[in-house]
Amino acid sequence: MSETKIALVTGANKGIGYEIAAGLGSLGYRVGVGARDAARRETAVGKLRAVGLDAFGVPMDVTDDQSVTDAAELIERLAGRLDALVNNAGISGEMDPGWVQDPTTLDLEVLRTVVDTNVMGVVRVTNAMLPLLRRSASPRIVNVSSSVGSLTRQSDPDIEIGPVMAAYAPSKSFLNALTVQYARQFAGTNILINAACPGLVATDFTGFQGPRTPEQGAATAIRLATLPDGGPTGSFFEDDGVVPW
Repeated sequence: MSETKIALVTGANKGIGYEIAAGLGSLGYRVGVGARDAARRETAVGKLRAVGLDAFGVPMDVTDDQSVTDAAELIERLAGRLDALVNNAGISGEMDPGWVQDPTTLDLEVLRTVVDTNVMGVVRVTNAMLPLLRRSASPRIVNVSSSVGSLTRQSDPDIEIGPVMAAYAPSKSFLNALTVQYARQFAGTNILINAACPGLVATDFTGFQGPRTPEQGAATAIRLATLPDGGPTGSFFEDDGVVPW
């Protein structure tokens, strides 16, 4: 089996996901670009290859069981194992003006859709990829979260945390809680799993509003995907260190 490390990044055809893929590729990883849209996926793979990175496309809809199973089988055939999984794919859900999701008027279908992608999608992908990750000497899992999922920050009136987002923010709190449960389950193994906050990044996800570039937003996830043995697990990080739960 090749000694080149293998990574999979979901939602990697653009924005932060693309920059995570590019960053891992620049470190010598062979990177699977996971994305639903075939044209965007292949464009991203082409861009990565054009700058000398080793990338391949992975058709994947994180909300679809068969799609995720097929993705795992593709990586099995192409690489035989997985060293790093970055669960980056995510959605905000329908918003009112000002990025508001009012809990008193929230459409339950919006909540259901957000949780299906941001939470259930992560479980679906992680569990499908675990057999491949267990073949790695140093498997790493990174769940791309958000500081808006921090209950500590959300509940502190002295911290400016942004608008009320009754679907998106709780989905990230849920994801953070799942990260802890996975870390507990992986205790005593070589699998390290952590959550990463990219900060407010100017991408189409945010309407290109935000002070940070996609490259800056990708940095923490890249660091966590390449942790040395004995590194932290079951924690939540941003550029400046640990984010309170």
